Amino acid sequence: MPQRTDSFDLARLNLRSGEGRRLQLHAPLAGLSYGGSSYEVTPSPAPVTLDVSRTTHSGYALRMRFDATLRGPCMRCLEPAHPTLHVDAREVSQPGGGDELTSPYVSEAGELDLAGWARDALSLTVPDQITCKPDCLGLCPICGEDLNDAPEHEHEREPDPRWAKLRELKFD
Repeated sequence: MPQRTDSFDLARLNLRSGEGRRLQLHAPLAGLSYGGSSYEVTPSPAPVTLDVSRTTHSGYALRMRFDATLRGPCMRCLEPAHPTLHVDAREVSQPGGGDELTSPYVSEAGELDLAGWARDALSLTVPDQITCKPDCLGLCPICGEDLNDAPEHEHEREPDPRWAKLRELKFD
């Protein structure tokens, strides 16, 4: 099993201004709870490509890339879903650069919280609805039948209650 990296000391790379390095690490990914359902995340630890560049004034420009698969119920039909998400996240940490240039994942000592950044980046990549397939039809709201198995499924519509008094009229 590959060795996981929860945090990484950027200072030990000894990069000078303008220099960069590409690293292959393994970040732990915990399961997600989304829409009241639990989703397992695989693989964990996930192979992560981390690009580190040193900026002027002792800062860092960071890019993290990895793929992860969610495993859990489809939000439309409740069948197993397993979408693969492609994460490509960037962060800048420039000391004294204000809120926009300060990364919450890089400490003042140059320690990168890789596990926290990977977790948050994955969470931001999750789609609005996790489905078993892009065109999932879901369940019938009346009887609960899977509409993927019966696309022609229909129910007779009940009459509009606003017209109930008109049904009481008798024409002789």
